[in-house]
Amino acid sequence: MTRSVDQVNAALHDVRRMPYGLARSTAAAAELERVDAEGPDAARAYALFVLVEAYVWGGEVTKAYLPFTRLLRWWDEHPEHFDAQDAHSLFWSFKWMVGHLMEFPDVPAGQIERTLDDMARRYALAGNGTNAVALERFEWARERGSADLEDAYRAWVATPRDEYSQCEACEPGDRAAYLFETGRYDEGVRLLEQVLQGSPSCATEPGDMLSHLQLAYLEVGDAESAARTHRRGLRHLDTGVSMTGPTGRHVEFLARTGNAARALRLLVEHQAFLTEADSPGDRLGFLTSASVATGVLRDTHADAPLALRDVPASTVAELDDWARHEAADLARAFDARNGTPAASERLHAAWARGARTLPVDLAVLRTDAGGTGSTPVPAGSVTTGSVTTAAVAAGVGTAEVGTAGVGTADAVAAAPAPRPSEGAADDPSAAGAPGAEPADADGLLALAEDVAREDPVRAAQLLRRASTLLETVGHLDRAGFALAEAAQLAAVDGDDEGAAPAFAHALALLRAGGVAPRFVGPVVRASARVAARRGDVPAALAQVDRTLADLAAADDTAAEPRAADLVERDASAAEHERRELRDSRARLLATAGELDAAATLAERVAEEFARAGDVGDAAHAFWLAGRSRSAAGADADAVDLLESAMEGFAIVHDRDARATVANELVAVLRRLGREQDAAAVGAGLNG
Repeated sequence: MTRSVDQVNAALHDVRRMPYGLARSTAAAAELERVDAEGPDAARAYALFVLVEAYVWGGEVTKAYLPFTRLLRWWDEHPEHFDAQDAHSLFWSFKWMVGHLMEFPDVPAGQIERTLDDMARRYALAGNGTNAVALERFEWARERGSADLEDAYRAWVATPRDEYSQCEACEPGDRAAYLFETGRYDEGVRLLEQVLQGSPSCATEPGDMLSHLQLAYLEVGDAESAARTHRRGLRHLDTGVSMTGPTGRHVEFLARTGNAARALRLLVEHQAFLTEADSPGDRLGFLTSASVATGVLRDTHADAPLALRDVPASTVAELDDWARHEAADLARAFDARNGTPAASERLHAAWARGARTLPVDLAVLRTDAGGTGSTPVPAGSVTTGSVTTAAVAAGVGTAEVGTAGVGTADAVAAAPAPRPSEGAADDPSAAGAPGAEPADADGLLALAEDVAREDPVRAAQLLRRASTLLETVGHLDRAGFALAEAAQLAAVDGDDEGAAPAFAHALALLRAGGVAPRFVGPVVRASARVAARRGDVPAALAQVDRTLADLAAADDTAAEPRAADLVERDASAAEHERRELRDSRARLLATAGELDAAATLAERVAEEFARAGDVGDAAHAFWLAGRSRSAAGADADAVDLLESAMEGFAIVHDRDARATVANELVAVLRRLGREQDAAAVGAGLNG
């Protein structure tokens, strides 16, 4: 039975709500295939556009050109089947295609110029504004380093904005990037500072402009603004679309500001960009920033070990050699296409800027004497190194611990950490001077809660001060929870060096204060994320195992008689925490590369969650098990586990997580040669 236009449009709308990736592209292709076979013709333009969009932003840009050319041909042959929105989408996608063709050195310059001329011709015939055409002509001149580049830039900026212009959040960043590239730092800084007052937002902004602005502040010697901008920028890296360029610029920033450990940690975390990106142009951008960073770090950290999977390098010096060679080869490929040395010149200019450094202090919780509390923990308590992972708030004591799922070196089933609010004032200096602050612990805790959204760094420091006061007067449980929350805020802001000892001290306080293991567990799990990033998995596993043993030994009814319902409640809470800790243990094993053990434990934990009715947690555990099996090379064993994860996320109506798992399942099925099954996964998401 042929669907109506409204029915097809509704299905395509559902596709566009999915996260970008293989599942979305597969679903979009399935919808187009059905429209091609069944109609109605009036829905074909929208179906073609949705597939172009899915490919462009889902990391399969080269596949987008075929449906795009079909869309153009359909417009030429049957303009009556385009409504106003279809026509707008057609002309809007022209910008994607022209811009992305430049990112592939194998695409001849003549093809780019013909497509750009066709865009200009079609825009003129349709009576559209010319701002988008002027932008693409500027970008092409910039790519080639043309003699008329500055004229092209001024022509674009002078062309009035229209409905096809870059979004208001993107355009200032594009302008500023060029200004910074040509050394006009003050002009670019003023532009972005003014724009950022309005909290611009889109798929890649303000993350992209902040990544440029932090480096501009470095160039002009403004360390305070550089630190503030870097912290804010980190909170905008997880956007659901590829942020290859901004991530690379953060790595470069950290290296050039004396934050070597953070730079290497971020580089290893995103090492996939060294070998894979949405386009060769994106990869060259990341390699450029990475090689600037390794060039800076080579002077003092040449022999520092790196855990890299697909790169033949095990130290900073080896990675520097490899990255520079790869970047130079890519730049030469672009030069050959462009007929100019512009790409190589930009690369060498980037390497030269590595000599310009500026110390920037990014510490949230300092690790000097007295840094995590000045009063000794009572004898018999244990202070350890970094600790654990994903956690919910611990409902004991004054402060609660916000936590997140453990990240793994292989990105096995990691959930994003919760982040402070995203506004123009989400950094320390934005809130102004602290002024008079309370001298008592309760006042400090209340003030920390008030400022946490706008100024998480200050909140962390207030919480630590409160913890010290509480520890001094013997309130070890409250002191521990306050310090744990401070540690979590520090970790979210990238200060793992300060967070790790703070978490360790917090755990010692909680245990010395007699806090029940079921409430210590969430703090253990929260600190494991830090441990995983710092490569201290053995210490994290030791903390998890200790807490599991404490749970097994605990007898909550021994202290005093209690009502049966309270006993049952506490026993249920303890059992839930045991499952959470075992789940964390599986994630830590995956982080350590023990993939078979991780998968086996995760599958058992998933079944335990399911029996307890915790369907969402079960889905996450099945997801971890599936990813671990796949990472271990057992794709056939991963299929059922990933399907179970999808079913669980469907039950709890977590659409985004379900679609993300579907992306991985589609990739697994394709590797197994099960193309029909892969297509069915995408189509099933719209069922």
